Amino acid sequence: MSDLDDRLFWLDALKWDEHGLIPAIAQDAASGRVVMFAWMNREALQETVASGHAVYWSRSRRRLWRKGEESGHVQRVRSIRADCDGDVLLLAVEQVGGIACHTGRESCFFLELRGDRWVAADPVLKNPKEIYAR
Repeated sequence: MSDLDDRLFWLDALKWDEHGLIPAIAQDAASGRVVMFAWMNREALQETVASGHAVYWSRSRRRLWRKGEESGHVQRVRSIRADCDGDVLLLAVEQVGGIACHTGRESCFFLELRGDRWVAADPVLKNPKEIYAR
């Protein structure tokens, strides 16, 4: 194995799906609240580790998505863990600005099932039109 291969072995230890992706859960490092879910490919994970900021793979845009590139709500990564099977990642992040969701909420997981309907259980902290007006 070359030195480069040795340095990237940690990537090979993970279980990537048939599209070269792995699920990544972002959790607020201070509160423990799950703020979002996204996908990563090898390049996204490598850039995340190198930069200290969360980078994901956008399946809809088919490109790297640097969290906060449009909104300014970047995620500073405090730690990265893999589950026991090596097929899911958990990122402990500092969510800059306290907003992770494109709807202007703290978390993307703001819909709560109440009876037979989904209800927005968390407030909008900032109007998305103000966030994405750049």
